[in-house]
Amino acid sequence: MRKIKYFYNTNTLRYEKLVTPLQVKLLRVFGFISTALVSSAIIITVYNRFIPKPQDLAMNSKYTAMKDNYSALNDKVKTLQDQLGVLEKRDNDVYRSIFEANPMPDSAREKMIEKQKEFDKVNIIGDDTIADAVAQTLDKLTARAAFQLNSYAEIEKLIKNQDVKLACIPAIQPVSNKDLTRIASGFGMRIDPVYGTPKMHKGLDFAAPQGTPIYATANGTVAVAGFTDGGYGNHVEINHGYGYETIYGHMVKVKVHSGEHVTRGEVIGWVGSTGKSTGPHCHYEIHVNGEAVDPVYFFYNDINPDQFDRLLKIASTGSAKSFD
Repeated sequence: MRKIKYFYNTNTLRYEKLVTPLQVKLLRVFGFISTALVSSAIIITVYNRFIPKPQDLAMNSKYTAMKDNYSALNDKVKTLQDQLGVLEKRDNDVYRSIFEANPMPDSAREKMIEKQKEFDKVNIIGDDTIADAVAQTLDKLTARAAFQLNSYAEIEKLIKNQDVKLACIPAIQPVSNKDLTRIASGFGMRIDPVYGTPKMHKGLDFAAPQGTPIYATANGTVAVAGFTDGGYGNHVEINHGYGYETIYGHMVKVKVHSGEHVTRGEVIGWVGSTGKSTGPHCHYEIHVNGEAVDPVYFFYNDINPDQFDRLLKIASTGSAKSFD
């Protein structure tokens, strides 16, 4: 029940009912509303300025974590770059040089970059500028690492094939020559025994009695076996692969035939004096990628360093005339 207020009227000396005019009521209501609005505005302003919101706290936390992640990733990126740089240099300058393989060009490594996806850790960070920059750097590192793995896989194949390759490189003398007395004419300019004019002698002449065995100096496939008009008489040409070929000339008899596979140390014929020859001997040539080279540097399997020094002197100071 609403309370009724009274006041004492001194004029009438009576208690009369207190009646509030409408205008006063409206002013009171307006004042209350105004006070409430001003108070609310002050409270909201203070709250917005000095009290962090939950979403702001979350954003700040994410930003802090992002900075920490970026710093950690940046350190890892630098470490990976240094390590990959060392691996790539070793790949080009060491491993591939050992196996006579061409170095990998940097452009080939870069081709892999565009095919790589972003690291999962970077995706968690977000799409902001810092994360994108780190993602791009990691993309490149990932591509370089993948390409390097492929390169090492190729080198592993080279290692496995190296024994096969070594067996196909000429490494012994074509005739038995333990006392190193059978080299009669060396590689280089010599006097032609028939025409008496200087001529390039593209091999070594091993003087030996007719019928002395001639050996294949490395594994390979016989390309030519028999008599030809080129001056070699009965001779054998062996394709060893990897750019190596050998020729054995002036045989009295050929033992092998074209297309036959031979191994190092296998007898392929016997010393003779067929073709353009002035006496029983084996004319021996080595070709590397089509160019004749001095065979004296390919006897490392059957002579020691001291014998090699002697052999060099014998080959260089031998007869000024060749046998063919």
